[in-house]
Amino acid sequence: MNFKLNDVAIPDSQLAREITEFVRDTETPLLFHHSSRVYYFGALAGKHRNLQFDRELLYAGAMFHDMGLMHDHSSKNERFEVDGANAARDFLQSRGISQQDIDLVWTSIALHTTPGIPEHMHPVIALVTAGVEMDVLGLTYRQYSDAEREAVVHAHPRTEHFKEDIIQAFYNGIRHKPATTFGNVKADVLADKDPHFHSGNFCSVIRHSAWRG
Repeated sequence: MNFKLNDVAIPDSQLAREITEFVRDTETPLLFHHSSRVYYFGALAGKHRNLQFDRELLYAGAMFHDMGLMHDHSSKNERFEVDGANAARDFLQSRGISQQDIDLVWTSIALHTTPGIPEHMHPVIALVTAGVEMDVLGLTYRQYSDAEREAVVHAHPRTEHFKEDIIQAFYNGIRHKPATTFGNVKADVLADKDPHFHSGNFCSVIRHSAWRG
C-alpha cells in the first residue's frame, strides 16, 4: 500500500514498482511489511534531519535489506546482510542502474546491523539503518509523532507478536550458518578481561523496546 505522509511516499517510478513486486513476491508478509515500514521511517528520519537523499535508492535499500533471510537468496558462507546486498546489486544491475548508485544501496544493506558507523555515512546508508533501528529496536521511537507511527503501521501492519516473530525470522534465516554471526570483537576483549562485563543483547533490546507487540 502506497500512501503519502508528510511528503513521504514510495517513489512513483517504474523501478520502485518493480522493487515492490519483486520483494512482495519473494519475502514473507512479515518481512515485506517490515521492510516497507523501514522505508517510511527512514524517509521520515531524513526529513526530520533535513537530509537530501535519493528516495529510489533508499527504497531499494530498505526493501532488500532482509532479502538474505530468504532461502532462495541465502548463501552457505556469507552474512545474511551481504546476501541481501548482493540480491539488490543483481536486481539493480539488471535494470541498468549506475554502479555508483548500486554501491550506495549495497553498502546500506551490508551495514544495517552494524551500529555506530552508518549514521556517519551517506544519507541513503544512514537512513536504511535509521529505519531498521526504529522499526525493530524502537531506538528513536519518541522522535516520531504518534500520527506518524500510527499512519505507517496502519498501512503496513505489525503482526500481533511482531517482536518474537522478527526474532524467529532472523533465527530461521541464519541458523544454518552460525559462523557468519561473528560479532564485535571488542565485546570479546572486554568479556575476557572484565568479569563484570555483560554484553548487550539484541533480542533483549527488541523485547524491551517502546513498541508494543
